[in-house]
Formats: sequence, C-alpha cells, structure tokens
Amino acid sequence: MRVLIVEDEEGLVSALRIALQREGYAVDASLTYRGARERLSVNEYDVALIDVTLPDGDGFELARAVRDAHADCRSGPDMRIVMLTALGTLPDRVRGLDAGADDYIVKPFALAELTARLRAVLRREVRGASSSMRVGDITMDTARQIVHRGRREVDLTLKEFAVLRFLMSRPDHVVSAEQILEHVWDEHADPFTQTVRVTVGTLRRKLTVDDEEQVLHTAIGRGYRLRAAGGADSPAARSS
Repeated sequence: MRVLIVEDEEGLVSALRIALQREGYAVDASLTYRGARERLSVNEYDVALIDVTLPDGDGFELARAVRDAHADCRSGPDMRIVMLTALGTLPDRVRGLDAGADDYIVKPFALAELTARLRAVLRREVRGASSSMRVGDITMDTARQIVHRGRREVDLTLKEFAVLRFLMSRPDHVVSAEQILEHVWDEHADPFTQTVRVTVGTLRRKLTVDDEEQVLHTAIGRGYRLRAAGGADSPAARSS
C-alpha cells in the first residue's frame, strides 16, 4: 500500500517513513500544502496522513478538497485520510471528521497505534474487521506480517509481502504491473524497471512449492491475478 505523509516537521516525517517502510508501505512525503496537492495529482495513494497546520495551507481544507473532488487527486475522493495533529480538542476532532477524515490521531502518538489505525482504515475498503486476509488456502496476518499457505509458513521479504497484500485485496482481479508499481513502490521507483516482474516471480515461487497448485497467474499482456487454489483459470491466464 502507498502512503502520502503531509507534515512539516521533518523529524516526524523521517520517523514515520522508517516505521511505515518497516511495515511494508511505500512512502512519499510533502512538507507543504502545495507539494501535497502536486503529489496527489500525479501519484495514486491508498491513504494520506495529513497534518492540520501546514506552513502554506490548512490540512482540514486539503482533506475537504479531496473529498469534494475539488482537488486534482488521482486516487479519487474515496482515498483514505488520517489527520495527524496536536489540535486535540473535541471541536478540532469534529471538524477533522466533518472535513472527510477517516480517522484523527492526536500528537504525540505511539507509532504502534498509528500503524494499527492505518490497517483498520485500509481494511474498511476491502475486508471486514479483522487484521487477517484470506484467499483460498493463503492467509495473511497484516498486523504480525505472517503469511501461511495451508499449514506452511511462507517467508517473504517486505516487498513480496506488500505485493501479496495488494493482490489479496483484489482477489481474482487482473492487476497490471503499473498498478502494483504505483501502490507498492514510492515515487522514486523507475517506471521502466523490471522489479515488479522479478518480485512477482519470486513471490510465485514461494507461494507454490512441490506439488501445490499454482495460485499466482500471469494474464498475458495485462498483468497478474491471484486465484484461490481449485479455482478455474481463464484461457488468458497462465503461470510462468
């Protein structure tokens, strides 16, 4: 999943970037309102962490502009928004939620709480109230970053985990390499790189060993599809 941090405290941005990257997120950051608007217009994000007090604008107004589709936002008006602010009074929290925020976290906060809230906010889009995701016999604990296929634990790198999480959030859907690059890598990724193909290839080999059925398929010319074991495969899909 790809996160945009909109925060003018560089020390906090650095700490958040490190913590979120350890959780497998791709992270971009902007120190200003204007910079955030520019990044939102170019990149697609799953969630934005927005500080209320920015040097050149108001975080509440940024959230409202996204929700009301007044901002040029590639992710659309339904992008998840979490406010990060020292303004913790009840009127401030109400204003933030009314502006369109999905959650509101008051500084100072524990990084463990922030990452747990992020997981909860992102689950509202595609899953129920659990930190566990399942596609067929593949299960993922997003909180503990553990993946099993049946009873076998699958040892994944952070990028492999992030790619699998993205695919599991869209089961049986063809996802292009461009979409994966957009959501799993940050803005510094080379769009012409083969890193998506390589990462999907190593992920596929780890998901299917010995005589297990292939679950991660290549849809020729279109992208990749994660299907539950035992599901019918389309003629356009093949394993590679």
